[in-house]
Amino acid sequence: MGDVPDVQAVDTEDDYVHVRFRDPDEFDTIRTPDWAQNAAGSVRDGAEVRTGKEKGSDDWEIQSVLIPKGEDEDEAKDEAKRIVDKINS
Repeated sequence: MGDVPDVQAVDTEDDYVHVRFRDPDEFDTIRTPDWAQNAAGSVRDGAEVRTGKEKGSDDWEIQSVLIPKGEDEDEAKDEAKRIVDKINS
C-alpha cells in the first residue's frame, strides 16, 4: 500500500460514516480484507477498510474506510486517517 491521498468525500450511509480516499471507479475489484480488520479495530471497534485493485495494475490500494455511526463526520475522518496510517506503517 502506498501513500494515501487526501479524503475525497465523507458520507453517512446506513450504519457507517463512509470516508472515501479514492474514487471507486479507479478499481477493477474492491474488497474488505480480513487482514485490515485488526488495524481498523484497534482504532475503532467495528470499522472496516475497503481496498481496491487498480485498473490495469496488480496494485491494491485503500479505497475507503467505514466508521460505525456514532461519530460526527469530522471525528470519523480523523479515525479513518489514523487507521490508514496504522496500515501504512
